[in-house]
Amino acid sequence: MTSSTTTSITITSCAKTFADGTRALEPLDLSIQAGETLVLLGPSGCGKTTLLRIIAGLEAPDRGGRVLFGEEDVTHLPIERRNVGMVFQSYALFPNMTVWDNVAYGLKVRRMDKAAMKQRVEEMLAMMHIDALADRRIDQLSGGQRQRVALARAIAARPRVLLLDEPLTALDAGLRDRLRGEIDALLRSLGITAVYVTHDQAEAMVLGDRIVVMSAGRIAQIGTPRDIYHAPANAFVADFIGTTNRLRHKDATLVFRPEDADLVPPGEGMAQGIIQVVHFLGDRQRVHLHTDDGEAVIVEIGSRRRVAPGQRSGIAVRPEGMVHLSGNAEESAA
Repeated sequence: MTSSTTTSITITSCAKTFADGTRALEPLDLSIQAGETLVLLGPSGCGKTTLLRIIAGLEAPDRGGRVLFGEEDVTHLPIERRNVGMVFQSYALFPNMTVWDNVAYGLKVRRMDKAAMKQRVEEMLAMMHIDALADRRIDQLSGGQRQRVALARAIAARPRVLLLDEPLTALDAGLRDRLRGEIDALLRSLGITAVYVTHDQAEAMVLGDRIVVMSAGRIAQIGTPRDIYHAPANAFVADFIGTTNRLRHKDATLVFRPEDADLVPPGEGMAQGIIQVVHFLGDRQRVHLHTDDGEAVIVEIGSRRRVAPGQRSGIAVRPEGMVHLSGNAEESAA
């Protein structure tokens, strides 16, 4: 099933100030392409959920802010008139209904023909691999099963936009990884415009066509996962996405990822240090060093190399692995 109502989203001068004076969102502009999966990524309190709720129609932007779905201005439309699907961390399912009735609920509200509704619900249950659970009550399901029901219900009505607010946070790590892959495959097959909120970097990297990194109510950077990781716009993005090292070398500060460095014989490389800790991770080793200048540096090496705490080593950095930050490398986003 491919969405026939895929739409772009345009956000213009949207800010949000709550009644108590709290400024949750600074004025921002954002364009989301039709069929794109855009991930809003950032720490708690950065404004990402507030932005999602403005797109949904659950919050109104401050005066002057506008939200467009395609060419339609939906700024003042409530959520029930925007034709959006929403998936929450808390599932928001009806516990007194069966799985079948939860998935069918939105279609009943829209007064869909019974035969068409039956076909649509069965299609959604099969797509989410929960057709065997159709007659079960929600309180008889596991967390992963409930999230699949929530996804099926959200897409059953074929919304113009699918909005997902930290949908996997409540699940254990193994299940989260599995559902992350399933959601990615689902969104690709549907071709629907989706906005996904998370604070999990791995989720953002797997799911996002583009990632919007947010900090303190502002957009810190927008780009593909590769761009965000390899070419962070500032120190905040570099530190929030993955691990970065800072190393003083010839009166300059070098910024680089652990995988872009290597251990070399003592006396070689850009710096010298003593190995403090070695973490064996199976496919690689993460080596923590203290340099002679007092810097803490992490280097990732192959899993078959033999290194040990107390060993002295040089640190080399590949030129292509240097991260070039705009402004002072030591500053963080405001």
